[in-house]
Amino acid sequence: MTSLSVEMLAADAVEPITSAGNAQLGVAVLAGIAVIVLLITKFKMHAFLALTIGSLALGSFAGAAPARTIASFTAGLGSTVAGVGVLIALGAILGKLLADSGGADQIVDTILAKASRRSMPWAMVLIASIIGLPLFFEVGIVLLIPVVLLVAKRGNFSLMRIGIPALAGLSVMHGLIPPHPGPLVAIDALGANLGVTLALGVLVAIPTVIIAGPVFSRYAARWVDIKAPEKMIPQRPSEDLDRRPSFGATLATILLPVVLMLIKALVDIVVDDPEQGLQRVTDVVGSPLIALLAAVLVGMFTLGRAAGFSKGRLSTTVEKSLAPIAGVLLIVGAGGGFKQTLIDAGVGQMILDFSKDWSIPALLLGWLIAVAIRLATGSATVATISAAGLVAPLAADMSTSHAALLVLAVGAGSLFFSHVNDAGFWLVKEYFGMNVGQTVKTWSVMETIISVVSLAFILLLSLIV
Repeated sequence: MTSLSVEMLAADAVEPITSAGNAQLGVAVLAGIAVIVLLITKFKMHAFLALTIGSLALGSFAGAAPARTIASFTAGLGSTVAGVGVLIALGAILGKLLADSGGADQIVDTILAKASRRSMPWAMVLIASIIGLPLFFEVGIVLLIPVVLLVAKRGNFSLMRIGIPALAGLSVMHGLIPPHPGPLVAIDALGANLGVTLALGVLVAIPTVIIAGPVFSRYAARWVDIKAPEKMIPQRPSEDLDRRPSFGATLATILLPVVLMLIKALVDIVVDDPEQGLQRVTDVVGSPLIALLAAVLVGMFTLGRAAGFSKGRLSTTVEKSLAPIAGVLLIVGAGGGFKQTLIDAGVGQMILDFSKDWSIPALLLGWLIAVAIRLATGSATVATISAAGLVAPLAADMSTSHAALLVLAVGAGSLFFSHVNDAGFWLVKEYFGMNVGQTVKTWSVMETIISVVSLAFILLLSLIV
């Protein structure tokens, strides 16, 4: 979000759009969320439409004038898309280049060639974590599932022993590590430092993904001992290519935006002088937009041209990468509109007033709110965006590190217990050929482990930093 849009929204939010008391606001929040849940789960309505209608319902139940509610929703939608829309587009382009060039296959084949049978689950979590850095969760699943199925079949592994580590790697990246949409929007809403959030997120992610991936997969494989379903093993996407990018070049391209953002965070901490030349440079090159743009431009050569793509094919790849993210952009934008409606109605202040009388730490409160919205709506992104809007007032007086930890706590809560109202639940179920009960015992439990374990490490870090 630009500083101008932040100032405009702050000015608009000074006077709440309704004079309703806390009790009415509480009822309005529950009603608004209930409307969204019913529309998504009962009537199978698209999340964009459900969030739009839910925002209007929230304003109505809170007693706000329809025009004020519409203004809040559209302002939130516009500012959210302005803040993260370009980043989502750049991430989609990089992910498409990675898939079409064979770069993803190159990473997978190189790591698996060096992995023993005993270390294969660890290799899978490493692959998923690397691949998951620039990719949306759903894209990562589609890209990795064929690899998971092939490895399980080739090595005669239980599917859960290989699949759970890969899913854990993708899920942790999606919930905790920018530049994924949820963490980015939460950073924007809470005014957290992106570089610090990224650094602390990596510290939390490493032990979390180990526990929820390779460790838990031992038990998941006993509970649900299934083989890779033959009908779900497709042809690998890049077999028609004459050549593929090298492992080193592919890995460097994927990690480039992360490295640039981490350098910015380190310089901010060490130099801490905005007028200093080095910090000015790193503030630019380490910004998410420039970091991802650099990775895309580099990827056109290290991935696209290395795979023999012509200029025309590169252009086609970029064009095809943008069409599928229209729905993602609209859902994220509508989630931002719902969040802004919550804020402008005074719900954030209501939470702040209530929390003064609760002996609940802000980090735990953010996690609990995200958990509630995740269970209700099934969307990790909606849970992150909405919870971040609700706890935003709590971040006003926080230190840089604790504001970053609040972002991570909200992200951790947004991953709690995926079930039947989550599209990811059905995606995993169908690809792995499981029934609902098996999916709950594996995928849903894994998501809950990620959420709880990451919260534990976040609370531990809060005592240290």
